[in-house]
Amino acid sequence: MIKLSKIGRYEFLAEPFHCDFTNHLFMGHLGNHMLNAADFHSNDRGYGMHYLNTVNKTWVLSRLAIEMEEMPKAYDKFFIETWVDSALKSFTSRNFKVISESGQIYGYGKSVWAMIDLDTRQPVDILSVRDGLIKEYIETEVLCPIEKSSRVKMSAVPTPLCSIETYYTDVDINGHINSVKYIEHVLDLWDLSWYKEHCIKRFEIAYVAESHQGDKLHFYREQRDRDTDFNVRITKSDCDGKESEVCRCRVQFV
Repeated sequence: MIKLSKIGRYEFLAEPFHCDFTNHLFMGHLGNHMLNAADFHSNDRGYGMHYLNTVNKTWVLSRLAIEMEEMPKAYDKFFIETWVDSALKSFTSRNFKVISESGQIYGYGKSVWAMIDLDTRQPVDILSVRDGLIKEYIETEVLCPIEKSSRVKMSAVPTPLCSIETYYTDVDINGHINSVKYIEHVLDLWDLSWYKEHCIKRFEIAYVAESHQGDKLHFYREQRDRDTDFNVRITKSDCDGKESEVCRCRVQFV
């Protein structure tokens, strides 16, 4: 296999119907492009889903933080650069940089991934895949200047906001609710009038457990120290009504 560069660079387009009423790309679609860039990068280098599925394994996202100075506008071409900066037995961390055609930096992302067995849904040793091939592509000299995900703490009795059902279009290639769907559902907790006055500065999400089609999702929100900084918890309930945590988020606006 030909040794590729450690950093991958992929071109995307801010399609007009992936943009909000301000003519800027939705955060959820940007998150989706980042996950696609991660998939392209890992597949090109031999440890992506194309290979993993042949040995009954897959990547799952554990944490994602996105921090933006500006979002691409409708019809803008932009690039996402991505690289792995560490790989351990159970987790690997991957960075993202979002850049305009002219070289302007829109923002950055940080993520943590685990590899699981498709049957047991349990973590497997990342470094055992292809004799630790991923270690050949670790880039530690290029920095991602944003903070790692913070620890989101919720009170014992946060305020419930809403509950939603899950359907076919919520499910991704791994058979569980799509990582980006949670982002979209969380951002819907604020109405249009809020977004007319505020922009998303930073979004963090930490995944605790999988959910599947048919699970009911419940959303809880608390304000932090500032009136533009929030914590969100998502839980799921099964057909018996048993509720358990799925993920936690932090959303910062300006």
